[in-house]
Amino acid sequence: MKKTVIILFTLLYWNSILANIIHVGSGTKIQSIKKAIGIAKNGDTLLVAPGSYKEGNLIISKKITLRGLGYPILDGQDRFEVLSIKSNNVVVDGFKIIHSGVSNLEDYAGIKVYDSREVEIRNNILDDTYFGIYLQYAKKCIIANNQLMAYHKDEQESGNGIHCWKSDSLSIIGNKIRGHRDGIYFEFVTNSIIAKNTSLHNIRYGLHFMFSNNDTYTSNAFIGNGAGVAVMYSNKVKMLNNTFKENWGDAAYGLLLKEISDSYIIGNIFEKNTSGIYLEGASRIQMNHNQFKNNGWAMKIQASCMDIVVEQNNFVGNTFDVGTNGSLVLNSFNKNYWDKYEGYDLNKDKVGDIPYRPVSMYSMIVEQNPPAMMLFRSFITSLLDKTEKLIPSLTPENLKDNTPLMRKAF
Repeated sequence: MKKTVIILFTLLYWNSILANIIHVGSGTKIQSIKKAIGIAKNGDTLLVAPGSYKEGNLIISKKITLRGLGYPILDGQDRFEVLSIKSNNVVVDGFKIIHSGVSNLEDYAGIKVYDSREVEIRNNILDDTYFGIYLQYAKKCIIANNQLMAYHKDEQESGNGIHCWKSDSLSIIGNKIRGHRDGIYFEFVTNSIIAKNTSLHNIRYGLHFMFSNNDTYTSNAFIGNGAGVAVMYSNKVKMLNNTFKENWGDAAYGLLLKEISDSYIIGNIFEKNTSGIYLEGASRIQMNHNQFKNNGWAMKIQASCMDIVVEQNNFVGNTFDVGTNGSLVLNSFNKNYWDKYEGYDLNKDKVGDIPYRPVSMYSMIVEQNPPAMMLFRSFITSLLDKTEKLIPSLTPENLKDNTPLMRKAF
């Protein structure tokens, strides 16, 4: 046993001795990053001096660290994929990557990871790239503290900021993404975490999930995107402590859930969205301790949803609290705070003595006939809603909170 330990430490020692630092750029013998990559050995570190490097497509097929000093610029000249990673255990840290090529046939990116694992991409600036950071068949990679910016106005002209496809165990942490088609895109990605990112003013979605299971996104901000966040055809997704804000438009929402099951939505803030949450074909979703503030609709639950449990959330300042398109209700609302509740609490247990019906008659009329919104805040709409509360006829009988809170849930 002792002999094995001695041999192991000896190998680690010689590996650290043999690992080399290669200086690249101004004031050094090697001016070309491509040349430095060519002579590097596994375990080497390339330290790149400040400057602008126009060397076409740089391909890394060795286990090396590429570290920039003072954000050296890697320029794709609007023609090339800038950095292609085709090896495990690569680190890219501290570069400004600009002007990748644009193609509708090939997914050019500022940085692209091909079928590799344990790659780290940290502290980079990607400016005016088609796709920003692109991972395919990647495992256990870390994408952290990068800034990604794009400027096209149409979806067809722009790729996604951080694009992940058929990958597993990724960590997407602390990035800031602006102006891309989708800020972050997951398709067939499992067991991964998206945390502390800011995704704002992207053309389509701040975050887009497709066929991705057992993932968590937490403490992110999705602000001012075309249609907020979409989670589709997925299950066992945890959505915790995120902010969905100012996603406005005819078909916009803070969060779209379509054909999703067995998931959790806890501790989020939905503020100033056309619809805070829109659910279609969703089942077995737990919603707790979320804030719905100043949205058009706080929540739209289609009749295709079932086993949605909405408990201990705050609904404040929304034009409409809940909307639906049918009378069949297979979901439950309990112990939520509704600022529109006009009931009473005679026994002083902080729970209303009569149920609250969050679906108003007027909201159902608007759902079917949008021009009726012109009558908003008119006397006739108030009269319709109050009459409907006394003698329900159009609104779903079972869609009600039997235990509405008299004070905010938290």
